[in-house]
Amino acid sequence: MKHKNINTNIKAALTLATAALLGTSNVSQAETDSNSGVEENTWEFDSAFLFYSEADRVSAGEAIFNAKKTFVGDEVLNLKLTIDALTGASANGAVAQPTVQTFTRPSGNGQYTVTAGDTPLDDTFQDTRVQLNAQWTQAIAPNYTANGGVHISKEYDYLSLGVNGNLAFDFDRKNSTISAGFSYFQDTFTPEGGLPQALSSMLIGDSNSATWDDDFANTRIGADDTKTTTEVLLGFTQVINRRMITQFNYSYATVDGYLTDPFKVISVVDGVSGLTQDNIYESRPDSRVKQSLYAQALYHFDSTVLDVSYRYMWDDWKIDSHTIDTRFRIPLGDAFGTQSYLQPHFRFYQQSAAEFYQPFLIDGAALPTYASADYRIGEMSTFTVGLKYGLLVNNGHDLSFRLEYYRQAPTDAGFEAPGALKELDLYPTIDAIIAQVTYSF
Repeated sequence: MKHKNINTNIKAALTLATAALLGTSNVSQAETDSNSGVEENTWEFDSAFLFYSEADRVSAGEAIFNAKKTFVGDEVLNLKLTIDALTGASANGAVAQPTVQTFTRPSGNGQYTVTAGDTPLDDTFQDTRVQLNAQWTQAIAPNYTANGGVHISKEYDYLSLGVNGNLAFDFDRKNSTISAGFSYFQDTFTPEGGLPQALSSMLIGDSNSATWDDDFANTRIGADDTKTTTEVLLGFTQVINRRMITQFNYSYATVDGYLTDPFKVISVVDGVSGLTQDNIYESRPDSRVKQSLYAQALYHFDSTVLDVSYRYMWDDWKIDSHTIDTRFRIPLGDAFGTQSYLQPHFRFYQQSAAEFYQPFLIDGAALPTYASADYRIGEMSTFTVGLKYGLLVNNGHDLSFRLEYYRQAPTDAGFEAPGALKELDLYPTIDAIIAQVTYSF
């Protein structure tokens, strides 16, 4: 296999990145570095192993295997296998209380308690996901390139099937590219214990009683449900000069079906004391429209490469977000390994809250149609800072190591906390470590 060098064809890399945003191309970081200099009718392989761990919460291990074959006619087949394993504790949406709290597990089989003052976490969270993507790319006419692919992902209680396609047109002596892509996914959710009735009370009591199973079944509306996601993306890539290239994308996506998280509840608290009177299952709209604008620029200095991107997303749930992502590749020569390099990374993300987000409800007030205390759709900011080190080994194969620190900081979107809630941390920060090893050959 020939060594991949980021300096050789950054235009091809960014063109592929356009499709990758939509899911029409599954390009690993090693591939993104370059796709030129590849011999015809050969295979290239990338493998990566990632570990993610939140303090006192979720831990995840991920293995990625990517295989790409370039045929004699420059057609490209890309196959990608991803295996995830997640364990740990996940926030169930309820607010912390000055006393011990008891919750029923999502399956209805048993209960768990949360220490006074702690954020309620369901410590039985675990899942394994196996995902396979296949992508085919080929020229269909002078200056026209098309690709299409399929996606399948299976978890214990979740199945996702999808298709995608993309068409790109080069002009201005291949210095400019416009592209259009689409993707369609259908997901089926079959949570253990079934789907809860939105805004119904979580059943609490003796799970060994004779009526427990019937009482729990009365809080369910079915065993499974589906959602569909349709997305279109328009892209434009422009070579500015021999050192700089830019990329611009617009995407529009609609999501329809079951969008509620069946594992999340929201606390109903007394308006004076702040003490929980009930925990009810959340409710979300059954549709969502998302739009985004994305811009990326790569600049090649004499030896280093700067990669900067910005993304703005907004939707009809009134969530809008800003993402800034920056990488700076610094070659080290042979001083710290054969043709080695360092790549610092910084990412900042900020989002507003969904219009139906509430950290708690007040007892006695009319129930809203939609309500969720899930911090993931609340107001927050996050940042990631890390460093990647890579080098050549074994006849030009790539080996890299990445270590990053991640912090997520939910914030108060203007809700006045009554009574005891004023003394408790309703918006705890989440710290995590990300470690990854990648080998390409």
